[in-house]
Amino acid sequence: MNKSFSSWVIYWDGFSDNAIAVYCIADAGVIPLPRLPGLPDNAYHHDGQLTKREVRAITLAALAPTPGELLWDVGAGCGSISIEWMRSNARCRAFAIEQNSSGLLYIADNAATLGTQNLQIIEGKALHALKDLPTPDAIFIGGGVTARGLFDVCWEALRPGGRLVANVVRVEGEQTLFQWHERVGGDLTRVAIQRAEPIGKFLGWRGMAGVTQWVVVKGIG
Repeated sequence: MNKSFSSWVIYWDGFSDNAIAVYCIADAGVIPLPRLPGLPDNAYHHDGQLTKREVRAITLAALAPTPGELLWDVGAGCGSISIEWMRSNARCRAFAIEQNSSGLLYIADNAATLGTQNLQIIEGKALHALKDLPTPDAIFIGGGVTARGLFDVCWEALRPGGRLVANVVRVEGEQTLFQWHERVGGDLTRVAIQRAEPIGKFLGWRGMAGVTQWVVVKGIG
């Protein structure tokens, strides 16, 4: 899929009185991709480790990106959450933490294709990779939820007033979210999506794996 689109880009070097405006014109037949979250699933290269479009839109809404803010995308998969966080505004920054070698390649490929070349990709297990990273404004945990000590590290690192969002699909992951919900509060939501797909000559509803989402804002003071 060609990701080209039409837009104005204005550049000013900050020193001279000159500004340059460039109008980018989409190739024929190209459907522009919006900056709003919830890009089509086929906009990404992945091996199945992809937060689906509908759940991705809900997740980005909960993360609530604001210009200039920093996201930690822990267990980033193919990078869809951190990429759409950065696409929401040119000043948004993100670290994508992933230990799977094929996932790292997908993240780099998707970031380059979707215009977020400045995405910082960190290789390694989260507990080690998170050390010494800048303080995040928001954290998304999409993988490794049951890793011992992961939530402690993330919660300690998150700035007061910051948002933490975690998605799980397995019972063991839900148990971890329930424990943290009892400890610090927040909201638990069950997300169930069905898509119409061909069944023989007809259409039928096929449910995707249900997602349990925990959203919490760290208290101030």
